[in-house]
Amino acid sequence: MTDDRQILWTPSAARAEASTMAQYMRWLKAERGLEFDDYHALWDWSVTDLEGFWTSIIAFFDLPVTDWSEVLATRSMPGADWFPGARTNFAAQILRHASDRPDTQAMVLWSETFGRREMTWDEMAGRVGALQACLIDMGVEKGDRVVAILPNACESLIAFLAVTSLGAIWSLCAPDMGHTAILDRFRQIQPKVLIAQDGYVHAGKTIDRREVIAGIADQLPTLENRIMVTALGDAPAGWTPWADTLAAPRPPLVEMVEFSHPIWIVYSSGTTGNPKPIVHGHGGVMLEAAKQSLHQDITRKDRFSWLTSSGWIMWNTQAGALAAGTTLVIYDGAPNHPDMLQVWRMVAEEKITYFGAGAAFYMGCQKAGVHPGAELDLTALRSLGSTGSPLSQEGYDWIYSQVKSDVWLAPISGGTDLAGAFVLGHPMMPVRAGEMQCRALGNAVRAYDEAGQELIGAVGELVCTAPLPSMPLYFWGDDDGTRLFESYFDTYPGIWRHGDWIEITETGGSIIYGRSDATINRRGLRLGSSEIYRAVEALDDVLDSLVVDCEFLGRDSFMALFVVPKPGVALDEALTERIRQSIRTSVSARFLPDDIVEMAEVPRTLSGKKLEVPVKKLLLGQDPAKVVNRDSMANPGSFDAYIAYAAARA
Repeated sequence: MTDDRQILWTPSAARAEASTMAQYMRWLKAERGLEFDDYHALWDWSVTDLEGFWTSIIAFFDLPVTDWSEVLATRSMPGADWFPGARTNFAAQILRHASDRPDTQAMVLWSETFGRREMTWDEMAGRVGALQACLIDMGVEKGDRVVAILPNACESLIAFLAVTSLGAIWSLCAPDMGHTAILDRFRQIQPKVLIAQDGYVHAGKTIDRREVIAGIADQLPTLENRIMVTALGDAPAGWTPWADTLAAPRPPLVEMVEFSHPIWIVYSSGTTGNPKPIVHGHGGVMLEAAKQSLHQDITRKDRFSWLTSSGWIMWNTQAGALAAGTTLVIYDGAPNHPDMLQVWRMVAEEKITYFGAGAAFYMGCQKAGVHPGAELDLTALRSLGSTGSPLSQEGYDWIYSQVKSDVWLAPISGGTDLAGAFVLGHPMMPVRAGEMQCRALGNAVRAYDEAGQELIGAVGELVCTAPLPSMPLYFWGDDDGTRLFESYFDTYPGIWRHGDWIEITETGGSIIYGRSDATINRRGLRLGSSEIYRAVEALDDVLDSLVVDCEFLGRDSFMALFVVPKPGVALDEALTERIRQSIRTSVSARFLPDDIVEMAEVPRTLSGKKLEVPVKKLLLGQDPAKVVNRDSMANPGSFDAYIAYAAARA
């Protein structure tokens, strides 16, 4: 089998053999008598013998899971029943490190609001115990919902651990979300306690959220208590100051709960309609995080950082890094302030070994012309991650030319839905341009055509043909399971359809081509939008772009390309022709847009995804007020220009 994509990096034999993946494979041979010729054989075993694979993860990582009667009582999707009778708590796996090495750094914060802070494992555990005692005094019990409006900082992770160690259920929104979006989420789950921060600093500007937070709290009728993290002043009347909850540090308690007891409620992007409140379980999250640490090759020796907001599922993956015992380095601020090198300064100064970010961050660095490798000491940096949207081949090239030539670049693709990744990296494999290295162990990921036939070397729907422990337990309030079924299982019965276009290469790698519901279909030829973006955004004068293809009943289809030129550049005839030529050369003349339009911004979700489907619905004539929930957008004002364009075309 061959793959003609350029190999950009190959691990040394020493690095490959020292990886956690290699240790796991040696463990399988010694403890289970299992030996595999290559990774594909290992992966095939992991998705065929689900019982053997997932119990090996528990044993290899010595996870706190006990007393199960069987591994998979019900194998169907939806409805898989994992480890019935088992007792566990994800917080126990994290807090165990406080006993093992109390004086080691657990978290380091770089914050525009609070500056640089750090705390040891012992200090973190003491604060968790203090807040936990406060929550107990407030009457918080197993199964109660505790919600938070907090930035990506130490406070949010301490609160998460205090809540979940009690068996209560955690849910978090970012402070920059609109009040309607937050209420649309929290009202559904009837919280007992709200923890919020009164404001923050972003891009050098102080953002006062006190009035908004007070209004949100007043519209949550089930609230019994409120806790305020103060950045701007004293806590208002009726709110317990955060500092008071931490006044008496103590060892935390951990209540062991059922394997499938809810740990948190996260939400779909919510670009239209009410967000889906997705419930995951303690055991599934813990097993997925441990398994993913094999693919990330992170251990307690690492200093891990992922550039994320608290409203993105990558915030949750930071808990997985803590579970592996890493020192977590957190960035809370604007990544482009004072310039696009600021985050890289943190990477250098904190000697981060594993850094991850959304693909848009790397492309923003490329467009800004920064050279982190030349300007900073990145000696400690061994690994880079990327997700959120497909990283183009040009993005790979920029990282290897401008960040570091000897670094393992391991993009991943998964989602909020499963609190994990479908396709990701492998520390023992070469890195090919524009390609993710492998399908995740335990994840039966395949590409399907419309008839449900598996594809290799061709683009198809990303599906998962076997259950995963971290798949949603249910959607909160979806009593009969209808919303869950319609979200993932109504296309291929008994099989998870994720909604992405994927190609599984002949060598076992994978390429994500974007959302399958935003497909470009030109006279029967289908294409993922990412191929258009690669061609257009390769031009130096283009900062960003968005493409939609609208099919009208009884009329010709219409493909619109919206382009954001770099500052000082106009979309004139010359640039328009260069865009068309790039598409002709890189993609095909069959996919030339019918209209190329200059825009100031591309509308994006809070997690950085382009809002292709809402713009498509807008151009198809749907009500602008219904096609998108602006409170779920990172730049809600950007949508007005698209409404005006759609109205002019109507």
